[in-house]
Amino acid sequence: MNAWTAHVTVATVIEKNGKFLFVEEHTEGVTHTVFNQPAGHVECNETLIQAAIRETLEETGHDVEIESLLGIYSYTPPMFPDRTYYRFCFLAKDLYHHENAELDTGIIGAVWMSLDELKESARARSPLVTKAVEDALKGQKYPLSLIYEHQNSPLFTNMDA
Repeated sequence: MNAWTAHVTVATVIEKNGKFLFVEEHTEGVTHTVFNQPAGHVECNETLIQAAIRETLEETGHDVEIESLLGIYSYTPPMFPDRTYYRFCFLAKDLYHHENAELDTGIIGAVWMSLDELKESARARSPLVTKAVEDALKGQKYPLSLIYEHQNSPLFTNMDA
């Protein structure tokens, strides 16, 4: 078994007319496609909110505005017990769809579905996908001010915290 690793990820929950924006994608260790929120890893020198906006655009072709924090979720996939994903999930408003956007590798396309349609598909990438939609439908949300992300000044990048 490999050494345990933590993965910091972001996801967006976007609702419009009773449907939620998902991506249909290929994923490691699964033979069929799955549905996920627009989601991905936080990159170097990127805030959580910047990552959520970027990942949503790259995976769906949609520009979004992050409105609030839905929740912080963790998940260790049974097939990869040496990985734990820490997911910062945001509620976002759809602003604009770039019809001809080139989507990330592994993404088949974006699709709008209700929670019931997601459940009927039995293809949610992880339990976090369904849980986030359920939490959004319950009205769960937290202010973005809950998150403090210190931006390093170039003058102090070589100093220890």
